[in-house]
Amino acid sequence: MSVKSCLPRLLASKALLTFCLLGLMPSSPVQAEFNLPSLGDTSAGIMSREQEYQLGRAWLGMLRGAVATKDDPLLKDYVERHVYQLAETSQLVDRRLAFVVVDSPQLNAFAAPGGIVGINGGLFLHAHTEGEFASVMAHELAHLSQRHFSRNLEQQQRMRVPLMTAMLASIVIAAAGGGDAGFAALASTQAAAIQEQRRFSRQNEQEADRIGIQNLYQAGYDPRAMPDMFERLARNSRFDRTPPEFLLTHPVTQSRISDSRNRAEQLARNNGRRDSQEYQMLRARVQLRYETNPGVAIRRFQAQLDEHEGEHAPARYGLTLAKMRASQFDEAEQALQPLLAQHGDVLIVRLAEVELLRLQGRSSAALAIVDQLLENRPDNYPLMQSKIDLLLHEQRYAEAERLSDRLASQRSDDPDFWYMAAEIRGLAENITGLHMARAEYFMLAGDLDQADEQLKLAHRRVSDNFVMRSRVEARQEHLARLREVLKSF
Repeated sequence: MSVKSCLPRLLASKALLTFCLLGLMPSSPVQAEFNLPSLGDTSAGIMSREQEYQLGRAWLGMLRGAVATKDDPLLKDYVERHVYQLAETSQLVDRRLAFVVVDSPQLNAFAAPGGIVGINGGLFLHAHTEGEFASVMAHELAHLSQRHFSRNLEQQQRMRVPLMTAMLASIVIAAAGGGDAGFAALASTQAAAIQEQRRFSRQNEQEADRIGIQNLYQAGYDPRAMPDMFERLARNSRFDRTPPEFLLTHPVTQSRISDSRNRAEQLARNNGRRDSQEYQMLRARVQLRYETNPGVAIRRFQAQLDEHEGEHAPARYGLTLAKMRASQFDEAEQALQPLLAQHGDVLIVRLAEVELLRLQGRSSAALAIVDQLLENRPDNYPLMQSKIDLLLHEQRYAEAERLSDRLASQRSDDPDFWYMAAEIRGLAENITGLHMARAEYFMLAGDLDQADEQLKLAHRRVSDNFVMRSRVEARQEHLARLREVLKSF
């Protein structure tokens, strides 16, 4: 049985029951957001920041186990870097952030207690500029900085008993194998609570807009990106019978647009950043991911390139990737060469070159480029991941393991990393390391029973090795503390 095939067991876990009783499970396994009323600054008395942190990390584990997430290093690195930059100028006190990028083309973004920031891949499709992307992220950071989740708990207290009863039935459906039916039932049980909260959530949205716009300005972006995003979303969804989840949880009203526009105009300055070439290249990358046919993507990117007389780097980048996906490697090389000539110092472009060389069977040349790039950026996550992939392609498993051990220090909270590390250690015949990596993966994915089993298997193999036994036992103690955290809620 593969590691990831065990994840459906999450639905029957005690952790899921705990969180559903708290009303924390999203209304859909792919899309999550909290409608959170403003009740004044009483949050500290309801839930401490540390409780929020522990609660959020446990919730994140369950979410990761229930949805498909993107494991693209370039995309993840971009999201993390830019949200941390926004956090530096935000009102967020506790900046221990964790991220999840849901593999869905639908528009959505959400914040959960304890510094959890999540987006759907579809946010890149709907946010046409980096400023618009940053405006959504600044809004979600404002939800976190104002602790809207904790301030919501007081309002939920009087609805807790009837809500819990209905949720229990939903858990039974999910645990019995109902899957999506269980989540659908769960969504229906929250309808009354959501309706009760709606008038309070408007206050939260206004507060998050106001603070988010200020954050945008302080971070160097043009604050008008937020009302620009709102206006286009309102236009595009005017005749939609089923608007995206983001607009259901963040309703874009005319008064909200006007208010954000007025605030942004007061702060606007001519030199505020609105977009970047890196963002547009990542948009092209995401567009290709959700294109059903690479031929369609090739025609679209070629049309954009023709419209700009061949001088449109994001379209050329997208065209290169689309031709690679269609196995048109010679044509991809022709498309890539002008990009390398003009933007050879851009990492995302050089990694496209590396990927093309690998697909052409020229792994040695690809490794030489990555090693050269690593000389100036020795700890760069996408570069290190690229080298690991190339080493695995060449079956140099011991070297891949050593490099992944280096990467572990900066990706210790990333389940995608530990899933890869387990595979590498298995190929390198490091069976103890395989069990340890799987344990880390399962802990981050919320399946504590599977994590416990993997640690027991590791412990049996190192019983006569004091150093390794101590490491395993330390992780077993950590796992026990995680269980206690869940019990405390």
